[in-house]
Amino acid sequence: MSVAGLKKQFYKASQLVSEKVGGAEGTKLDDDFRDLERKVDVTSKAVVEVISKTSEYLQPNPASRAKLSMLNTMSKIRGQVKNPGYPQAEGLLGECMSKYGRDLGEETNFGGALVDVGESMKRLAEVKDSLDIDVKQNFIDPLQGLCDKDLREIQHHLKKLEGRRLDYDYKKKRQGKIPDEELRQALEKFHESKEVAENSMYNLLETDIEQVSQLSSLVESQLQYHRQAVQVLEELSDKLRDRMSDAQTRPRREYTPKPKPILDIGDNNHSNGSYSTSMAPPPSRNSDPSFHSARLSFRKPGLSPEQPSCKALYDFEPENEGELGFREGDIITLTNQIDENWYEGMLNGQSGFFPLNYVEVLVPLPH
Repeated sequence: MSVAGLKKQFYKASQLVSEKVGGAEGTKLDDDFRDLERKVDVTSKAVVEVISKTSEYLQPNPASRAKLSMLNTMSKIRGQVKNPGYPQAEGLLGECMSKYGRDLGEETNFGGALVDVGESMKRLAEVKDSLDIDVKQNFIDPLQGLCDKDLREIQHHLKKLEGRRLDYDYKKKRQGKIPDEELRQALEKFHESKEVAENSMYNLLETDIEQVSQLSSLVESQLQYHRQAVQVLEELSDKLRDRMSDAQTRPRREYTPKPKPILDIGDNNHSNGSYSTSMAPPPSRNSDPSFHSARLSFRKPGLSPEQPSCKALYDFEPENEGELGFREGDIITLTNQIDENWYEGMLNGQSGFFPLNYVEVLVPLPH
């Protein structure tokens, strides 16, 4: 830096200290200029804040925004032109639903419905990707350009104006000690910077139709997104409504249990202690009571053949007061049928309720 430059920096610093510490008053700028400066300052803050909030609107998850920022940085380092998109929540949900729907089987009601909803969610993610791209290209990028170019240029002019004002005020206070020509040049440069800064601020505020146009583009992108989303969801709603209608009109299939293996004790020539089984047909609802009595006497010798009883098919853990717990294979004495779903019975001196579908009736209750 030249000697003249060093002297100018000294003058500026000295004048700034005298104003901040000594309370000296500097040259006042007119009210119109101050009003322009205030509006430009508000515009600058608004642009920065709106860009930030728009990014949050497009991707509410801060972790995803951080990940995207990292991926974009890596893409630039690697020289990749296309940046990766947002990991849309709709797409992640759709992938999950589609996966489990295919695992369950698309021929089932629930599995097919999961696939339908999953595919629609992935379509919504694509629509959201389009919104992201449109908003970035037509709203965020132009605002970022305004921030990086016009507003930064105005800040440069204002900073230069402030420096020249300090230089002029310092020399004005020392009038007589400083050559008049130097003071006149300082004043001319101050007015020159003021005019440049004022013109740049005025032009920015007068061309704010561009910012209105960018806001319009944002709203159009949102409107297009919601229209497409409604179309996707309406189609999905119709599909699910048809599925429910088909399921309600389709006759329900009755569950037929597979034949249970029975113990064959006629052959004792099993060297390894194993036993052979044969498949017995499922008992008829009107089966002979003597058949049940014979089976009951074999499984529980101490129980009266005529006493109503049942055999536990599964373990039952009581969850509510009054329920009777048992293990698979236990023989339970039946005392009452509460309704079409619950029995009352006794086991090991304990009395309680248990569900019908957990047991096989050996000797039915008398009607």
